[in-house]
Amino acid sequence: MNPTMMKLRHVQREVATALELALVALAPGPLIESLACTAGLLDALGELPIDSEPIRVWASETLKRAEACLDSWHAWEAKRKTTA
Repeated sequence: MNPTMMKLRHVQREVATALELALVALAPGPLIESLACTAGLLDALGELPIDSEPIRVWASETLKRAEACLDSWHAWEAKRKTTA
């Protein structure tokens, strides 16, 4: 995945929203911690220039992590809604 600042910002907002919803919904601790860690990484990366190789690598890996976290969040949320 080729990271861009726009993609990082978009995913950062999506992860932050998922984190807030997970906290309110009393999601499992590991899910909340995963979202929180990813949100922090995205926040930090948003403050750095993306044109250096180390930052591009971190950004790419963090975007993959964000997608996995969001998938986990959506799966947990869907499961919760079907049992409610």
